[in-house]
Amino acid sequence: MGKQKGEGARSKNRPSSSSLAASLLPPGASTVGFGGYLGSSKVDASSSSVEGVAPFSDVDAEVALHLKRLGRKDPTTKLKALTSLCSLFKQRSGEEIVQIVPRWTFEYRRLLLDYNQEVRRATHETMTYLVTTVRKGLAPHLKPLMGPWWFSQFDLAPEVSQAAKRSLEVIFPAQEKRLEGLTLCINEIFLYLDENLKLTPQSMSDKATPLDELEEIHKRVIASSLFAVASLIDVLLSTPQNHESKNADTDQKFASKARKKIVSHAEQMFSVHKYFLEFLKSRKPEVRSAAYSILASFIKHIPHVFNEGNMKTLSAAILGAFQEKDVLCHSTMWDMILLFSRKIPEGWSHCNIEKAVLNRFWNFLSSGCYGSQQISYPVLVLFLDSMPSKAAVGEQFVSKFFQHLWDGRNAIRSLAECLALFKAFKECFLWALYHPTRYSVEEDAFSLSSSIIDDVLVRLLWHDYILFLDPKDQCQSSSRQSTSSSECVTSLPHGRSAIMLNTNLSYIQELGKCIVGILSDISSKNLDLLNAFCSSVRKDCLNVFQQGECLAGFSDNVQRIADFFSLLDEFSLRKGETWPLHCLAGPMVANSFEAIKSLDSPDAVKLLSTLVKIFGPTTIVSYLNVHHGEQEINRSTNEGDTKTKSAAFLHIFRNEFVPWCLKGQKRSCSSKLDLLIDLIQAEYFSDQWCSVIGYATQRENWSVVDTKTSSIYNDIEILAILIEKVRERIDNNNLGIEEKTVFLSQHWQHKLLDKAAVFVACHSPLNSSYAHFLRVLLGGSTENDQSCFLSREAIRVIFNGILRHFVELLRTSPFEWAKSSCSFLFCAEFDESVQILDSSFSEKLEMARVALQVLEGSIYCLRTLDEDCKLVPCILAAIFIIDWECIMASEGALDDEFLGTYVDTCSPKSGNVIYDHQQEQVIDKLAFGRELHAFRCGISSSFWRSLSSCRLLQIGNILVQVLRFSVFEMDGFSASRTSALCCEWALDMLNVLCHDHDELQNMLDQLLCEDKSWPLWAKPVHNDGERSAVVQVEGALMASNEMRHHNFITFVDKLTCSLGFSRVIAGVDTETPISSEVASVEPISSSASSYPRIWLAAEILCTWRWPDGDPLTSFLPSLSKFTENLASSEDNIVFSIVKLLLDGSLVNGVSCQWVSFNAWALSYDEIENIEDPFLRSLMSMLLTLIIKDKVWGEYEALTLLRYVLDKLYGSTPVDRACLRILPYVLCVIIPPLLSKSCVSDEPCKDVSLISSKEDLLHKNILNWLETANSFPPFAYGQTGPDVLEWIQVVISCFPLCASGGAGKLIVEFLNDIVNSEKTLLLHLLRKQQCGDDALLISFTASADDETYSPLPVQMTLAKLIAVSVGYCWQEFAEGDWNFVLAQSHKWMKSLVLLMEETVESIDDTAMKYKTKDKSELSLEKLDAAIQALDSLQISICTTALVTYCVFSQLFELEQAYKNEVLQSLVHFKDEMMEDILRIFFATAVAEAISGSFSEEASSIIASSRLPYSHFWELVAVSVRKSPCHVRNAAMQSMELWGLSKGPVSSLFAILFSSKPNSSLQLAAYSLLTTEPARQLSIFKDKGSEGIFTTHNEADMSQSFESTSEEPYYLRDEVSFLIQQPAAWLIQMDLLASDRVNVFLAWALLLSHLHSLPPSSSARERLIQYIQDSVSSTILDCLFQHIPLKVGTNNMKKKEVELPVEVSKAANSAKQAITSCSLLSSIESLWPIGSEQMAALAGSIYGLMIRLLPAYVRNWFASLRDRSLSSAIESFTKMWCSPSLISDELSQVKEAVIADENFFVTVNKSSYEITATYKKEETGMDLVIRLSSSYPLRPVDVECTRSLGISEVKQRKWLLSLSAFVRSQNGAIAEAIRIWKSNFDKEFQGVEECPICYSIIHTTNHSLPRLACKTCKHKFHSACLYKWFSTSHKSTCPLCQTPF
Repeated sequence: MGKQKGEGARSKNRPSSSSLAASLLPPGASTVGFGGYLGSSKVDASSSSVEGVAPFSDVDAEVALHLKRLGRKDPTTKLKALTSLCSLFKQRSGEEIVQIVPRWTFEYRRLLLDYNQEVRRATHETMTYLVTTVRKGLAPHLKPLMGPWWFSQFDLAPEVSQAAKRSLEVIFPAQEKRLEGLTLCINEIFLYLDENLKLTPQSMSDKATPLDELEEIHKRVIASSLFAVASLIDVLLSTPQNHESKNADTDQKFASKARKKIVSHAEQMFSVHKYFLEFLKSRKPEVRSAAYSILASFIKHIPHVFNEGNMKTLSAAILGAFQEKDVLCHSTMWDMILLFSRKIPEGWSHCNIEKAVLNRFWNFLSSGCYGSQQISYPVLVLFLDSMPSKAAVGEQFVSKFFQHLWDGRNAIRSLAECLALFKAFKECFLWALYHPTRYSVEEDAFSLSSSIIDDVLVRLLWHDYILFLDPKDQCQSSSRQSTSSSECVTSLPHGRSAIMLNTNLSYIQELGKCIVGILSDISSKNLDLLNAFCSSVRKDCLNVFQQGECLAGFSDNVQRIADFFSLLDEFSLRKGETWPLHCLAGPMVANSFEAIKSLDSPDAVKLLSTLVKIFGPTTIVSYLNVHHGEQEINRSTNEGDTKTKSAAFLHIFRNEFVPWCLKGQKRSCSSKLDLLIDLIQAEYFSDQWCSVIGYATQRENWSVVDTKTSSIYNDIEILAILIEKVRERIDNNNLGIEEKTVFLSQHWQHKLLDKAAVFVACHSPLNSSYAHFLRVLLGGSTENDQSCFLSREAIRVIFNGILRHFVELLRTSPFEWAKSSCSFLFCAEFDESVQILDSSFSEKLEMARVALQVLEGSIYCLRTLDEDCKLVPCILAAIFIIDWECIMASEGALDDEFLGTYVDTCSPKSGNVIYDHQQEQVIDKLAFGRELHAFRCGISSSFWRSLSSCRLLQIGNILVQVLRFSVFEMDGFSASRTSALCCEWALDMLNVLCHDHDELQNMLDQLLCEDKSWPLWAKPVHNDGERSAVVQVEGALMASNEMRHHNFITFVDKLTCSLGFSRVIAGVDTETPISSEVASVEPISSSASSYPRIWLAAEILCTWRWPDGDPLTSFLPSLSKFTENLASSEDNIVFSIVKLLLDGSLVNGVSCQWVSFNAWALSYDEIENIEDPFLRSLMSMLLTLIIKDKVWGEYEALTLLRYVLDKLYGSTPVDRACLRILPYVLCVIIPPLLSKSCVSDEPCKDVSLISSKEDLLHKNILNWLETANSFPPFAYGQTGPDVLEWIQVVISCFPLCASGGAGKLIVEFLNDIVNSEKTLLLHLLRKQQCGDDALLISFTASADDETYSPLPVQMTLAKLIAVSVGYCWQEFAEGDWNFVLAQSHKWMKSLVLLMEETVESIDDTAMKYKTKDKSELSLEKLDAAIQALDSLQISICTTALVTYCVFSQLFELEQAYKNEVLQSLVHFKDEMMEDILRIFFATAVAEAISGSFSEEASSIIASSRLPYSHFWELVAVSVRKSPCHVRNAAMQSMELWGLSKGPVSSLFAILFSSKPNSSLQLAAYSLLTTEPARQLSIFKDKGSEGIFTTHNEADMSQSFESTSEEPYYLRDEVSFLIQQPAAWLIQMDLLASDRVNVFLAWALLLSHLHSLPPSSSARERLIQYIQDSVSSTILDCLFQHIPLKVGTNNMKKKEVELPVEVSKAANSAKQAITSCSLLSSIESLWPIGSEQMAALAGSIYGLMIRLLPAYVRNWFASLRDRSLSSAIESFTKMWCSPSLISDELSQVKEAVIADENFFVTVNKSSYEITATYKKEETGMDLVIRLSSSYPLRPVDVECTRSLGISEVKQRKWLLSLSAFVRSQNGAIAEAIRIWKSNFDKEFQGVEECPICYSIIHTTNHSLPRLACKTCKHKFHSACLYKWFSTSHKSTCPLCQTPF
C-alpha cells in the first residue's frame, strides 16, 4: 500500500539505489536495459547509440553517471539522478552542459513516457535548468526536442504540464518566438505525434511492465498526442498574419508555406488514422475527449476534409455523440457538435436525424446531461439556434424538447445545477416563444406561442410550482385521500434526486423566479400572451381554497402562492408593471375571499396580508364585493368619489374584517390580527382603532364572576395578542415613513384600554393570561421598549396592586424580619382602599407569581413613575426582601416549626395530609423564589442608574433596616449562616444602589449605625466634620447583649472580608469592583473624601471570638495588607486604632501579670490568654504589624514607644496601669529597635525621631535597670507590686527569641547592648543570689498583697536568669553559673517529680477501673490527676528550658572553648537532659496507659498538653538532641519503673496521639528510628520491651537471626495501621489524622527495613511478610496525594511547570532514593497540608521502589486504569528511575565480587549488566537489561552466549536468573549474588528443587530440605506448600505418593 504501480518490492538485502551498479559500468557502456529495450522503444541490436548522440566519454564523468542512472527502473533512483542533474546544471557553464544535450534528448524522450508522475515533473524541472544554462546552445538540437517538448505541454497531469510549459517559456518567453519555433519544427512535431498515435500498449515497453501500467501509459500518450495535434492546428492556422512588417512578403510566403505543410500533414494524419473514428470509440474518456477536440479543430480549420465520401460516416458519429455519458468529454463534444452544425449544416441531411441524433439527444436531456448540467445547459440555446430548420419541424419537437429538459431536473444534485437548469429553461423557452416560424408556418405562429405557454409554462412550470410535494407528504395525502382530481393533483415524478428533496425550498424559490422572469419578459413584449396563464392561475388558486385542508399540501400550496406574489412584487411591480394586480391579485381576491373566510387557515390569511402589503389595503379591499344595507358598494361605482371610497373601505373594515379577525380563539387568530393591523392606514387610523377597541371591549358590565367565563377570557387574550403585535410593529425599525407616523405608542392609547387594564389588575384574580395582557399594555420589558399603551394613572393603579400582592406574601413568611419589613413598604401612594379577598397561602403565592410576571415584563415602565411616586422604591425593595426571604428559606431547609406557618387554614387537613401539603407549599415557595432571584439578577445596571438618587436612597433605607433586623434577630438560624447570607445580600444591595464612593460610604454608615447592643467597646464621635472614636465605658453590658452583638460582629467581619478593609474600616476609595460576581458593575469612581471607622476596628478586635470567626483569620491580615501600602504618619488610621486600644487598656486597667506571658515565643495562642480585651487586641495588632508581617519598622516602633512613655510619665508618680502594660508593648517593639537589620529607607519618615533613638530607648532602659536595682532582693521578702513590675519592664527590654521550628529550634539573643546595661543586668542577677533557698521560698509573699505568690516571684527570677545567661554569660563567674544551673535544675526536678506522681496516679486509676461501668469514675480521677499540674509551674520550667537551650548553644560557640568555667560545667547538660527525657516519657506513658483504657481518656491526656505548646516544643527539641547513652538510661529507667506500659509503647502513643503535637511526634519518630529503640519499634518481643543495653547492634541482629524460624509478628501499633482494609484507606480524607498515622507507620517500617543487613534473615522475613500479608493499596493512597495528569504521558517538563504537589513529591522521591531516608519529609510534615502530604507520599514511594521493587512492580502490573498506569510510569521514569538505576548499577559494580569463575560488567549508558559464568569448559553470558521505568517494568534477561551447556539447562538457568532478579525486593546486586551461589551449589552437586528448578529459593533463599520418602527428591518448603495449595492434594509432585 502507498507504492506507485509497477514499483517492485525491494528486499532487505537489495540495495536501496542502483547508483552503485551504474557506477560499475565502463565509461562507454550503453544504457540499454534488459531485453534490448530502452524506455518505450526497442533499441536496434546493431547500434548502442542514436544518431548524433555523443558518447559518454566526451561528457563529464559525474554527469554521465547520473544520466546512466536515469535508465534504471526504480523511480526513486531516477528522482535522485534528476535532482543531482539539476544541481549540476546550475553549477556548470553552458559550454560544458551543451555537450550532453544529445544524450539528454534521448533520455528526455524516454522519460516523458515514464509511468511515475513525479519522474515526469522532475524531468521538466531538470529541462528548465538545462535550457536556462544552455540558452542559444540549444538551437542545433531543437528539432529532435520540439516534438516531445510540445507533446509534454498536454500531459494529463496538471503539475507535469505546468512544469513543461515553464520549461518551454524559458527558451521562448514571447508568444511570437514560440510560434516561430513551432513553425520551424512542424515536420518533426507531426512525425513524433503521428508515431505516438500508432503506438499500442504491447509496443511501448518490455514484457516486465504490468499490463495495467502499459494501458495507463498508452492512454496518456494517445490523449496527449491528440490534444497536441488539435492545439497545434488551432495555434498555427488561427494565427493572424502581420502585413505591416518590413518583411511582410517574406513572412507571408513563409506562413503560406507553413500553412500548406500543416494542412498537408493534417490531411495525411486524418486519412491515415481513418478520421480518428477509432479514438472516438475508445473506452478511455480522456482519449474520446481528445478525439472530440481534434475533430473540432478539423471542422474549424480544415473543413474540406469532410466530403461526400466520408460525410455519412462522420455526421452520424459527430451528431450521434449525445450518447457520451462521461462528463469529462462533454465540453469538447459540444464544441465539436456546435462547430459542425454551423460550419457544415448540410451534414445533418446525411444521417437519420430521428434515430441517430434526436433520440440520443432526448435521452441526454432526460438524464440531466449525464451530470454535466453546468456545462451543457448554457449551450442548449446555442444548439437550438444552430440546428437547421429542416432538422426540427413542428410543435412536437418543441414539446419533446421542453418535456425532456424538464425531466432532467430529477438528476439535479446541487443548487448550482438547479440554477443552471432554470436559466437554460428560461433562455430556451423565450427563444422558442419568439421564433415560432422555425417550427411552423407564419400563420400559426401565435397559435404555437399560445400552445407553448399553455403546455410548458402552465403545465410544466406552474403546476410543478403550485403542486410540488415532498414524498412523505404525498404518501400521507394518498393515505388520507383515495382519489384526487387529475387537474389539481400531480405527483412528484419518480426518481427525484435526494439533494432536491433536501433543498426543495431553494428549488421552489428558484422555480418561482424562473416563472416570474419569463412572465416579466413576455409582458414587456406581448401582454396578450399572459391571459391564458393568468386564467389558469386564478382557477388553480380558487380550487386550492375551495378544497382547503382536504387538499394534500394545502399549507405549502398557499405559502407558494404568497411567495409567488412576493416574487412578482420584487421583479415586476417595482418596475411599474400593473398586470399582476389587474390580471392576477385583484380577481383572485374577489373570487376567493369568501372561501378564505370560511377556512380557519393561518396560511390563507397570511396570503391576504401579503397581498395587502404588496398592493395596499384600499386597493385590495376595493376588489371585494360586499353588501352595505341595500346599497352595493363595489370598485366600479363612483371611483372618483373619495368620500364614498373611504366610507366603503371603513364599512368593509368595520363590519367584515374586525368581527372576522377578532372572532374566536382559533388557529388563524394570530394571522387574522396581523391582517387587521396591516389594514390600518394613517388617514383612517382613529376610526379604525376605535372600531377595533370598541368591538374587543364591548362587554362593559365585567364583574369578578364574568372574568371567569371563557368569553371574557378570550377577549382579553385576543386583545393582548393584538397589542403585542402592535408593539412589535412599533419596535420594527424597517417601517416606512407613513407607517412610522401610525405606529407611535401614544396614538394607540385609549380610555377603554385603561378601563380594561385597571379592571383586570384590581377587580379580578390574576392569572397568566391576565398577566400577559397587563405586560403588553405596560411595556418596558427591555431598556429600548419605551412604548406604553396606558395613562399614568392606570400605571400607578396597576403597580399599586403588584406591591400589595408582594406584601401579602411577605406576611406569610416564617421569619420575623420578613414580616416586619411589611411596615417599611407602605407609602403614601399605597392604596389601602383596594381590599384583597381573604385567600389561602397557595392563592397568595400564585397572585405574587403573576404579579412578578407583570413586573418582569414591565420593569422599565417603572421609570415613568420615578419622579414623584414612592411606589417605585417600595416595589424594588420588596423584590430584594422576598428574594432574601426565599434564599434563607432554602438555606434553612425549613424545619417543622417553620413549616407550621405555611399551613393552609382554608382547607383543614390532618395527619400526613397536612405534612405533605406543607411540603408542597414550601416547594412552590422556593420555586417562586428561584424565579424572582433570576429576575432580580437580570435587571441591568443601566436600569438602576436611570433611577433618581432620591429613589435609590429610599430603597437603601428600607433594605438597610431589613438587613439590620435580620442580623440582630436570627430566627433560630445559626449566626454564621445568617451572617453569610446577610453579607451576600448587603453586597448585592451596595453593588446595585451605590454608584460612587460617597454613596457607598453613606450606605455603610446607615448599615453600621449604633444600636442598643451595638457597639459595646468603642463608639464613633463626630466633631466638626471630623470622625473619631472613644472607649465605651459601659462595655459591661455585653453579657445581656452578647448574642446580638456577636451576630452583628459576624456580619461585619464577613462584610469586611468581602468589601475590603479600605472600604469598610478606612473608608477610602478603591478601584476594585464591590462584587466580582457581577461582571457588569464598573469600578467605583475615585473620590478624595474618606470615612474612617476607627471604632469599628476596635470593636472587632475586642470582641475577639464570634461564631465561626476571629480577627486572626480575617481582620488582621486585611489590616496588615492595608498598612503595607499606607504612608507612615501618627495621624493615619492604623495609629489611631492602636492609640484607641491603648487608651482602652488604660481605662479598664490590666490585672494580669506579664510574668506569666511567654514573650519569647510570641504567638496568637499566647496573646489569647490575655484577659483584658483592649490589651489583647493591642498585642495581636502589634504582633501582626511588627513581628509577623513586618509592615511596621523602626519609625513606627519609636513613635509608639514615645506615645506610651508619655502616658507612663504623664502623671506623678508613674501611671500604675501604664506600668503594667509597658512590658507587653516593649516585648513587641524592642526587637525591631535593637535589631541591626532594622534599616529605614522611606524618605517620608521623621528623621529627628529616629536620630533620638538613643535618648528615647537606651537611656530609659538604663533608668529602668537602676530603678530595679534599687529594690531589695527577693529573698528578703519585700517584693511589693512595684518590685516585680519594674523588674518585668527590665526583662522585657532584653528579648530572647525561640525560633526555627520543631526540627531546628534555637534561642536567639541580641549582642549589641551596651556594657553599662550588661553591668546593671548582671548586678541585678547577683543581687538575687544572697540568702538561701529557704528564705527565697518563705519570704517572697507579701502579707498585704496576695497577688504576688511565690510562683510569680520564681517565674520572675527564672526569666531574669534566662536573659542574664543570654546577654551576660561571658561575664559569669563560677558562682553565677552554679546559681543559674542549680535553680534551673531544681525547677525541672520539681516538675519531674510532679509529673511522675501524676503518671503513677493515672496507672493506678487505669488498673483499678478497667470495667466499663466504672469508666466515668476513672475519667474523673484522670481529670483530677491532670488538674494537679500548675500552669505557672510549667511556665517556670519553660523558662528553665530556655535557659538550658541557651546554655547548650554556648558550647557550639568558638568563645566557649576558651571559657574554662563553662567547660567545667558540661556534666550539667546530661543531668538536665535526663530530667527532660523523664518529662517526655512521663507524658508519653501517661497517654499510652490512658489509651489502653479508652480513647476519651487518651484524649484528656493529649489535650492537657495543648495550652503549653512552647514548653513541649522545647522538650521535643531537647529530646532529639539527646545523646544515645542518656536515651538508653532513660529507657532503662522506664523499664525499671514497672508501669503497665513500656517506653516503646509510650513513643507510639505520642506518635499516633489523638491530639497530635508536631514537635513531640517528630521527637517520638526520631527515637523510634534510632538506637536503642529502633530494634523494638517494629518487631513484637514475646517478653517485655527491655532494651539490650549490654549488646551491640550486631549482637541484636544476631538475636533476631536466631529466631528466624519462629512465627513472625509486628507490633500491634504498626500492624494495625499498615493492615487496614483497602476500602477504608482509599475512602479516608486526604488530610485526616488516621491517614497521616498510616504514612508514619509505613515510614517507620521502611526505615527499619533499610537498617537491616541486606542478607539477614530478619530482612527476608520482613519482606516476605509485607509481600504476603500487607495490601498494596497503600500505593494507591500515595498517588491520591500526587495529582498526576491522567491521560497524558508527557511528564518531561520543567519542575516549575508541574503542579506544586507533583513537584514536591518528585523531589522528595528523588531525595529518598539517594539518601534512603524519610527524615527530611517527616521534619517538614507539620503543619499538615496537601503539599506536605504530597512530599511524604513521594518520599515513601521513592523508598518503596528502592527497598521493595518487586512489591511495587506487582502492584503496578495489577492496575486496570491504563491512563493512570501510564501517568505513574511516566512520573517514575522521569523522577525516580534514573537515580535508582544509577545506584543499582553502581552497587552491582562495587558489591558483586568477581572470582575465577564469575565476573560482571556494567554498561551504564544502555542500562545493561552482563554476568559471565565459566566452569571448566562450559560458560554462559547472561545480560540483564533494566527498563527506563525500572522497577515498574520487569527486568529483561537474555542469554547472549553459551558454551558446552545444553539448551534445556541453558533455559533453566535463564529462567532461574529471571526469577531471582524479578522477585528480589532489594538491590539487583544481591539477586546476582544469590543466583551465583545457586550456580556454585549446583556444580557442587546439590540437587535443585524439582518445582522451581532452583537450589536457592527465589524469595526466602532457603535450600531444598523436605525430602520425599519414596523418590528421595528434596523440595523447598515454600514450593511444596504452594504445590499442595494449588493442586488440592498432598502427594509428591514427582512420584505422586502421599507426602
